[in-house]
Amino acid sequence: MANYRADITILLEGTYPFVRGGVSAWVHQIIQGLPQFTFALIFLGSKSDDYNGQQYTLPDNVVHLECHYLWDEVAKSKEKAKACQGNSHYFLDSKKLHEWFKFPGTDYDEKLVQQLLTGMGQKSGCTADEFFHSEAAWEQICASHQRFCADSSFINYIWTIRTMHAPLFKLAAIAHQHQQQTTGIFHTVSTGYAGFLGTILRNLTGRPLILTEHGIYTKERKIDLQSIYIKEHRDYLSDAPDKGMEYYDQLWISYFESIGRLIYCNSNPIISLYERNRQRQIADGADAMRTKVIPNCMKIEQFITLREQRTDKIPLVIGLLGRIVPIKDIKTFIRAMRSVVSKLPDAQGWLIGPEEEDPSYVLECKSLVNNLGLENNVRFLGFQKISDILPQLGLLVLTSISEAFPLVILEGYASGIPVVTTDVGGCREIVEGNTEEDRALGCAGIVVPMADPEATARACIELLADESRWYAAQRTGITRVERYYTEELLLSSYAKIYTEALES
Repeated sequence: MANYRADITILLEGTYPFVRGGVSAWVHQIIQGLPQFTFALIFLGSKSDDYNGQQYTLPDNVVHLECHYLWDEVAKSKEKAKACQGNSHYFLDSKKLHEWFKFPGTDYDEKLVQQLLTGMGQKSGCTADEFFHSEAAWEQICASHQRFCADSSFINYIWTIRTMHAPLFKLAAIAHQHQQQTTGIFHTVSTGYAGFLGTILRNLTGRPLILTEHGIYTKERKIDLQSIYIKEHRDYLSDAPDKGMEYYDQLWISYFESIGRLIYCNSNPIISLYERNRQRQIADGADAMRTKVIPNCMKIEQFITLREQRTDKIPLVIGLLGRIVPIKDIKTFIRAMRSVVSKLPDAQGWLIGPEEEDPSYVLECKSLVNNLGLENNVRFLGFQKISDILPQLGLLVLTSISEAFPLVILEGYASGIPVVTTDVGGCREIVEGNTEEDRALGCAGIVVPMADPEATARACIELLADESRWYAAQRTGITRVERYYTEELLLSSYAKIYTEALES
């Protein structure tokens, strides 16, 4: 690997520059908007075949990009792995860390964590071979199974543990490759694997780690694991016990929750996009004194011209801009369109976004359109230039079951489009206002429950059929975005954070 120097190394999991979306657009915005800093990018993906090349042209201040795919099959050694005794001291220490994972009330031992993380994958600590083939590891796994889940399958348990730890050893190897690089600070755009890599790098180099969470990673992984319940529209986001989840699904949730708390302990500042998520971070183990809110913001100027392209007549076109994936709950949008069309027969529903991520789900959505007789009213447009689409929309709709602080709503406001959105992430405060002064501006649309096609349809009809209400929502959206969500506010906030971290 060639040596490089960068002020900030951004750690990315499944996003920029290979996947389009809100997080990727935000990363590009930060890098492009802060040319006074140099950036290196470490991209972590699932499998190399899951990505179709770069979706963004990297700005000139990106001095390095590298990619690692955590689930690509590793070339196997021709020699059969041999059993070994293993570093019993390392496994005894790791047991203490696992106690902290399972029982958060116990004290966090920073020195112990540093020793374990810096020794991971190293002969001085625990190599991957030792973890997967040593007597010490076997004894610890057997003891944990007996203690926590003796009634469950031991074979399933051991393979789950191995699958959980395999990418962590890959991340440790990546971190050790980078400890000699000249990086001022590390910035991870999630907890999860990217955040874990950042935590190892912080402990190896002593350089600061900044965390920005657009959504709560553990919450999103929970939704992924419960995808079968998403299709059935169950209350999968409830904080109630997960009675429907299999033990091993819950084990994965605990795994990501534990990694998340570890990353919180090693990050400063811990940034969220809205207050509800900041409170969630604190509840999940973040130090409140390290947390802060910096909302998504946008460059207003380029959208003013789009606003000027709008016709006097409100278009009966309802647009959903986003990936065609289950977490966006496209099926609720389609079902809502069935009710909208029954009242407004000329209404169009446009699905604007990439379809490559989950082809089987796309087929299910297209089949639903046909089954509901909506072939003439619902269109799948794929990826489009936003400047071509926004002037043609009468409403912007989000039916997502999970969002953070979606930039697309702000883009809609700046273009003069009211919004109908589910009550997820920061959407309510974007629509109804955050502070008392902000709320006094009024509502820039309507907030509806998740997975409720009828409520979504009613909201769309109310706005499209009532010109005075539509125009009032339009004025509020324009005023709100121009007053509270300008790009200048975002860039000045991060410039200050980066400067202070580089000087520490």
